[in-house]
Amino acid sequence: MWEFLKQLTDPNSIIEYGGLWLLLFVIFAETGLLVGFFLPGDNLILLAGMLCKAKPELINTSYLILVLLMTFAAVLGNVVGFWFGKFTGQKLYAKKDSIIFKQKHIELTKSYYNKYGGNMTLIIARFLPVVRTFAPIIAGVIKVDVVKFMVFNLIGAIVWILSLSSIGYFLVQWFPQIINYMGYIFIALIVITALPILKILFKKQG
Repeated sequence: MWEFLKQLTDPNSIIEYGGLWLLLFVIFAETGLLVGFFLPGDNLILLAGMLCKAKPELINTSYLILVLLMTFAAVLGNVVGFWFGKFTGQKLYAKKDSIIFKQKHIELTKSYYNKYGGNMTLIIARFLPVVRTFAPIIAGVIKVDVVKFMVFNLIGAIVWILSLSSIGYFLVQWFPQIINYMGYIFIALIVITALPILKILFKKQG
């Protein structure tokens, strides 16, 4: 069980052993399931774009189809998260901390809603680990208009998937050897995406 969970946090293992369908499930689960906050969405999308060009046999589809499928998975994940929040309601704020749920994740996401509003948060959150898992859930809790939610859900998914996957796709096209330095790229991306979250956490403590 732990070995399986370890593989789910490793972008290379997800694509190498699970292929396209596990890739799509992980993208869905990161925003559609409450437990998905630990999944490596950013790195996975970047790697998918790279491998689509460098090792197409692992993805087994064209780049355009890959982008469309990943976008659909991201949109569907947010929809599931939204309706979970809508049905759970304010009870979520009273939920006790557990191994897979922390109230600090809710508070972190709420700080983005307070700063940027519901619409922009749904776009910005796509690029922020943890926040992207809870953003659609909070949108459901506070009963964001469904039409507005779907519009910004779609915009956010397109921007997130297209930007990261195209960076990976064209980087490996222009610099083929970069595929050998994926570990360093993953670390850099983790640091970059974590900085806004750390800034808010330190600000709250101050």
